[in-house]
Amino acid sequence: PPPPPPPPGMGPPPPPPAPGFGLRLPPTAQEAVPAKPVIEPPKPMKPLYWTRIQLHTKKNTSPLVWETIDEPAVEFGEFVELFAKGAVKEKKKPISDTISKAKTKQVVKLLSNKRSQAVGILMSSIHLDMKDIQNAVLNMDNTVVDLETLQALYENRAQAEEIDGIKKHVESTKDKEDAKPLDKPEQFLHQLSQISHFSERVFCILFQSTFHECITLILRKMEILQRVCKTLQSSKGVLQVLGLVLAFGNFMNGGNRSRGQADGFTLDILPKLKDVKSSDNSMSLLSYIVAYYLRHFDEDAGRETCAYPLPEPQDLFQASQMKFEDFQRDLRKLRKDLNGTIVQTHLARCI
Repeated sequence: PPPPPPPPGMGPPPPPPAPGFGLRLPPTAQEAVPAKPVIEPPKPMKPLYWTRIQLHTKKNTSPLVWETIDEPAVEFGEFVELFAKGAVKEKKKPISDTISKAKTKQVVKLLSNKRSQAVGILMSSIHLDMKDIQNAVLNMDNTVVDLETLQALYENRAQAEEIDGIKKHVESTKDKEDAKPLDKPEQFLHQLSQISHFSERVFCILFQSTFHECITLILRKMEILQRVCKTLQSSKGVLQVLGLVLAFGNFMNGGNRSRGQADGFTLDILPKLKDVKSSDNSMSLLSYIVAYYLRHFDEDAGRETCAYPLPEPQDLFQASQMKFEDFQRDLRKLRKDLNGTIVQTHLARCI
């Protein structure tokens, strides 16, 4: 039977709520809550525009340094006075606006001009006989012909098409009395090409001389990079400095939903700390954090026993210039040159 009508003066009962509305989800299904409390500074603060990291929203499983960093207990009284938002000052006119204006530019040449000039310059800079060059190449003796000269000779050696052109001219004028001689650069390249396997031999000599230096340079860079990484990962001072930046940044961003209550931050904010100025422009946020660290964390500040809490500046600078792509490129080149040396040695081994 239908339900009885409502008593006089009362309307029908409300309809049941739609599915999913008006029902409180169990605590396990609710959105995770930030670990940091909301901060309300006593005065509006200058903002710090960092990219916030909150651990409760972390999706990847790799560990973060922020899981080991705790914000230190900080006295914010002086900080509030220095980095609170200042009143908007009236812009004054430049003094110039307050002052009223007063009235009132027969040899055979087979090489291009540019190529001939380059070989000619090389010839004029080398004070050696061709026999000296031949001895250095065939006997791997760089006591008379230094490696720099061999490098220049190798870089300016005749290419296949140039050798073909020179040889054809020499053969075509072999027994002709009235034949025009080759120009000096062409003669020089021809004499070099007469040295047995000149290109292959010089390539091997140069690679042998530079291999150890290249490997040593790569290893030295790797050692610097490893030293910097080890210091950044294990230094107590680094973690303390990051904790201070986190504490002051959270205070400055107190009450902001997108920047406050941060468990960490992306490191691109660090170079920008020097650009955040105090209300009276007397110091930057960076200099304030440094001074605060020295006053409250470094017990040996100002003494000879004071230890620098970060990696050495020169190491940091060199590490910042390194790219893994450069390491890969250098190693690929070494491998390629080593394989090339094996091939070139095979070509010249029976000579």
